[in-house]
Amino acid sequence: MTDRGPKDRFSEIRRTTAETDIHITLDLDGRGQSEIATGIGFFDHMLTAFARHGFFDLTAHVKGDLEVDTHHTVEDTGIVLGQAIAEAVGGKKGIRRYGSFALPMDDALVLCSLDLCGRACYRSDISFTAERIGSFETETFDEFFTAVASNAMMNLHFRNLGGTNCHHIAEASFKAFARALDQAVSFDPRLTDVLSTKGSLG
Repeated sequence: MTDRGPKDRFSEIRRTTAETDIHITLDLDGRGQSEIATGIGFFDHMLTAFARHGFFDLTAHVKGDLEVDTHHTVEDTGIVLGQAIAEAVGGKKGIRRYGSFALPMDDALVLCSLDLCGRACYRSDISFTAERIGSFETETFDEFFTAVASNAMMNLHFRNLGGTNCHHIAEASFKAFARALDQAVSFDPRLTDVLSTKGSLG
């Protein structure tokens, strides 16, 4: 696999367990088109926003044990999305590596910063006063992004800079993540190798 070119920045991941059956495709050089079906309306909305605002083409077909709760479905989708990001970004030659975006949404202002460094770390001070947004259990927010960061092997940080409306805070977070990731995976014409003094990432 080479490191440049749209054909190299596409991934397809399938993962089936006793709890979930997930099929995700991701094109980092897309146009923001998506086809999302997780069985959780608000989560569908968030993944659609992630694709649109990051200009990623994303399909996510997810069947989970929603008769239990939303935890397995949301967390396992994060696992597979993280794997898809890692595969699509490839060897990371020429990419900016870092991304940071502060996104306002009405009363909410959320900062997302990330580093595609090959090391997993997730930190966030996002909190919610509601247990659910629609059928989306808000405690799964951290589970989702922990799974994304762990499987994409990225540093991922969120800071809530303002806001109280749970819908707005969650949506601003997903959109900020999309914009930060779009920055991080974009190519810098000044780079011919990976952006690291070590000569490698990981």
